[in-house]
This record gives sequence, C-alpha cells and structure tokens, in this order.
Amino acid sequence: MRILGIETSCDETGVAIYDDEKGLLAHELYSQVKLHADYGGVVPELASRDHVKKTIPLIKQALADAGLTPADLDGVAYTAGPGLVGALLVGATIGRSLAYAWNLPAVAVHHMEGHLLAPMLEDNPPEFPFVALLVSGGHTMMVEVKGIGEYRILGESIDDAAGEAFDKTAKLMGLDYPGGPLLSKLADQGTAGRFTFPRPMTDRPGMDFSFSGLKTFAANTIRGNEDDEQTRADIAYAFQEAVVDTLAIKCKRALKETGFKRLVIAGGVSANKHLRAELAALMEKLGGEVFYPRTEFCTDNGAMIAYAGMQRLKNQEIMDLSVKAHPRWPIDTLKPLR
Repeated sequence: MRILGIETSCDETGVAIYDDEKGLLAHELYSQVKLHADYGGVVPELASRDHVKKTIPLIKQALADAGLTPADLDGVAYTAGPGLVGALLVGATIGRSLAYAWNLPAVAVHHMEGHLLAPMLEDNPPEFPFVALLVSGGHTMMVEVKGIGEYRILGESIDDAAGEAFDKTAKLMGLDYPGGPLLSKLADQGTAGRFTFPRPMTDRPGMDFSFSGLKTFAANTIRGNEDDEQTRADIAYAFQEAVVDTLAIKCKRALKETGFKRLVIAGGVSANKHLRAELAALMEKLGGEVFYPRTEFCTDNGAMIAYAGMQRLKNQEIMDLSVKAHPRWPIDTLKPLR
C-alpha cells in the first residue's frame, strides 16, 4: 500500500509517499520561516496563501522522486487538525480533491497522532504500550498509548506549550524567529548555577504543564540584569534547564503511574539535544528505553501524516466528499484500530 501524505497545519508544507513494504519513498518539505520572520511569529493568512502556492508543486516533486504516477497510489492522507484552520483547509481541500480526481480513498489525519507515530518511521520503532511526551510549538501533552487510537491523556499544558515558551523567551532576548533553536544554541554557552528558574507545577500532584509563568520569570530576570552576551547565555541555560527538568519530572510520574518501560518523545521540541540526553539518562536509570524520530521528522512533515494515514486507511476510515478541518481536536477522541 502506497499513501500520499500532505501536512499543512501551520507554517511548513510537507508532502511524502509511504509504502508499507518499502518504507518512505519520497519526502518533501518547505518551511515558511523566512516569510514569517519579519513578524516574529506565524501570520495565519500568509501561511494559508503560501500553502496554496507550494502544495501542488511539492506533490509533483514527491511523485517524481519516487518514480510514481497517481495510478501507483492507494490513498491520500491529509492533516485535518488541530492547527490553523485556514492552513488546514488548504491541505484538506487539495487532498480530498486529488483523491476524488484520482479515484482514491482519502483519510483525515490527526496532526498530533502523526507526531506520536513518527518514531515508527525509524529502523527501531517502539512497541506498544508506551508513554508519549508530545512537545511542539502549540502542544505539550503526556499520553498513555496502548495502541494506535488507544490514547489516554495523562496531562497537558494549561497555557503556553513548551515550544511556545521557548520561542517567546527567545524573542524577549532579542533572538530571531523561530527563536527556540537559537535559544538552545545560546544555552550551550551558558554557565550552570548563575540563575535558578522555577520548575512549574512540579510541587503538586499530576502531570499537567504550565510554562507561561516561566516565561514571565525569564522576562523579569532579563530586565534585572546587564544585557551582555554571557548573561544572556546564562539566562538561556537556566531557562532551558528548567523546561527540561520539568518535562523529565512529569515523564517519571507518567511512567510510574502506567508501569510502562518505554517512553516516546516527539514534536519539534523533541529535537532538543539537552532534553534527549536528560530523558535518555532517566530511562537508563529506570531500566527502560526512550524512542524519538530523527531530527527532520521532529518538526511538521508529510512522512508522519502518510504513515498515520496508512494505518487509518487500513482501518477503513475513509472520508466522504466533504472537506472538514478541526482546529481543535482532542487526541483521545480518536478511534482505536479494529
């Protein structure tokens, strides 16, 4: 089975073709970073318009790279949510229309399920069950995963997601957009112990997250100290350490509650080297394993949508001719595979 996957939930246009026997056949990605950089964040209308321009050319390129024609495909998968509604509608409209024109089934994919299943694209995929930490610009959540579609949310962010807090703090420090990766790079030059940031919501039970206060603490720390390069690096170090420690503490709680020995981390923030090292050390101490996608599949991409779509298509979850987008779509409402 060969599936064309289309991802347009935010500011990256991703297209991929996945074969359930041969694996990933083609993978194309266009980032809108330069388009939104002058605004310091994603402008939804500009994002939607750019997806209109880029999606079809990327589909043509993916087919050419794989040496395939539409007649060689068995289905089309597209991200239907959550995300920016305008951007979602671009991918949903193109995906549903192409499937109709090519006489193929179409399947709507949950964006966060795509991230959750991204490690399945690797040579050493995790077996079920596992705990998944999903950390991206718009979402931070802890999920108990017993199988595809068998999800229980253990905790989630009640305000800013971890990636959002990284980007907003980076902006406070005068770093370019997107600031999260630049803040992490600056933190590599920082000194441990000069600043101590709080670990929000770790002093109470549960696995919910809150990073807005950490961002405010960073803003006050920036204003209260000299604006030199080393001070900025030390603040970046302390901020990153606080976020990573908080995530690790909640992961430990989730593993204890479920009794699972496998941890999956996915989403854009899962590319953070310090987070990966911290969680690897945690799992080694607990006698378990940690899994994550390669760096290029941590951020939004078509490959994860093609893979998730293949699983859903095999489950006979075929869309009718309507085009629907779900800017808010709880992951625990998805159906388990039959």
